[in-house]
Amino acid sequence: MRILDDDQKMFVDQVRRMVTEKVAPRAAEIDRTGEFPWDLKDVFQEMGLMGLSVPEEYGGCYQGHLYLCLAVEEIARACVSSSLIVQVQSLGWEPILIGGSEEQKKKYGPLVASGKALTAYGLTEAGAGSDAAAMNTKAVKSGDKYIINGSKCFISNGPIADVVSLFAMTDSSKGVKGISGFIVEKEYPGFSVAKWESKAGIKGSPTGELVFEDMEVPAENLIGQEGKGFIYAMKTLDTSRPVIAAQSVGLAQGALEQAISYAKERVQFGRPISKFQGMSWMLADMAAKLEAARALTYLAADMVDVEDPQKTYMSACSKLVASDMAMQVATDALQVAGGYGYMTEFPFERMMRDAKITQIYEGTNQIQKLIISRELLSK
Repeated sequence: MRILDDDQKMFVDQVRRMVTEKVAPRAAEIDRTGEFPWDLKDVFQEMGLMGLSVPEEYGGCYQGHLYLCLAVEEIARACVSSSLIVQVQSLGWEPILIGGSEEQKKKYGPLVASGKALTAYGLTEAGAGSDAAAMNTKAVKSGDKYIINGSKCFISNGPIADVVSLFAMTDSSKGVKGISGFIVEKEYPGFSVAKWESKAGIKGSPTGELVFEDMEVPAENLIGQEGKGFIYAMKTLDTSRPVIAAQSVGLAQGALEQAISYAKERVQFGRPISKFQGMSWMLADMAAKLEAARALTYLAADMVDVEDPQKTYMSACSKLVASDMAMQVATDALQVAGGYGYMTEFPFERMMRDAKITQIYEGTNQIQKLIISRELLSK
């Protein structure tokens, strides 16, 4: 495992104390009500966590991609829904950081870093999930504006976002080379939220369908160049997949800790179930897989900072391994608790439901395998 330096250890300690005091006591309620935790968003905002991916020159406190991963890991240890507040804030900002102009970065960076504007990442459509070339949302240049029509689905933060990094076709004949990126504000006429999704897990993170009807977007809000949107979108996912891996690691850490605590307290046949070899070895397997995923995740986070040529490969590897591990560990943790694990008064079933989405968003794990194999075979 990558050894954290003193500053990173201090940062983890600060976030962990906050999570123990503020997030953990709210986790079950957030899942039960399905309401966005505005109070925790304010806490994260006060700690500067909303600006972890925004460089200082644009109003943030970026010190390295690992810091973002560490924050998300620690929050997810108690509540995955709450960790998405920090994760999605970075996700929506990254296309602007990667392809945007200096004017765009200076305008939106302070809003994102301060938490005054919540962001979202608008790529997925009903008919264009893994296949971005099937995108139907279109943007047509008209004078000093673009007119956008279409819709996006399964957008994290979509129903509450102030700013959306939106991807639309400016030339459908070119496939993915005809996709362009735009900065869209929720006040633009023609922007609407058509649906709030009801989900199996991450219930406190709003997910919705966005609709654009003759929405006018200033031409100055084009991100980078026309036709480069797919590149910006994929580079964004290279940065965000290690964050999902960190989220998976945090969730698994929390599940393992809960399982250990339960196994020490639950007595059967005259002794704690942790004393039975079958149970202790089960915990050992969970821990070993968790530590391996954590090491891979930290490595991938480091590669984002140095623009390592294997960044795409390692980003996909970390997301694949960590999310599969999280699902397995969460399921095993529930099994440790037996019938009690299936009850909503314990956190195990919530953790298992939350773990499943990590295998799906930011590219399904089947897509991660395609990316990994493509990178392998291209060398």
